[in-house]
Amino acid sequence: MKIRQNLYIDRELAEALQALAAGEAGNKSRLVNDAIRDWLERRGAKEIDDLLKRRLDRLGREIGHTRRDIEVLLESLSLFIRYQLMVTAPLPEGDAAAIAVGQARFDKFVSQVARQIASEHRTLGETSDTGKIS
Repeated sequence: MKIRQNLYIDRELAEALQALAAGEAGNKSRLVNDAIRDWLERRGAKEIDDLLKRRLDRLGREIGHTRRDIEVLLESLSLFIRYQLMVTAPLPEGDAAAIAVGQARFDKFVSQVARQIASEHRTLGETSDTGKIS
């Protein structure tokens, strides 16, 4: 069912509408109907875009904070490794006992990291002694 509307539009728009309707685009009613439908759909999309924009802005800030935290952790780790390598004497090549102790400590370290990653338990900020590697 269609409803008749009496509308007033600017002369320039009326001439452009007449030119469009004279071509292969169709009649004036269909052109105006399509234009109004498109405008209303864009208006609804704008409201959704505004909601998504706020959420994306928040996510962008969180990603920025996460990136900063990762950079701090990587810099801390690299400084620790450099310090450790500078102050720790290398093991003598023939000292199998020291090499075995070092390998056992490394294996324990790797398994502790794997356990904590799997359990989502983090040592950073922990105040008890349960996160210590012996």
